[in-house]
Amino acid sequence: MTTELGRVAGTDSVSVDLAPGGLSLVTVSSSSPVDPAAIAAAIAEAGYELIRQTP
Repeated sequence: MTTELGRVAGTDSVSVDLAPGGLSLVTVSSSSPVDPAAIAAAIAEAGYELIRQTP
């Protein structure tokens, strides 16, 4: 998943904490705005489902 997310324009770094069989935490850092739809598409391309959490 880090490979797919790393290809999204504007991403500086990607951190994935995979939890087999559970919810995994993905953190994307950027110095400029990143298109949320592109992030969702990259996660889907990696074979995962996005569940959004807002702070």
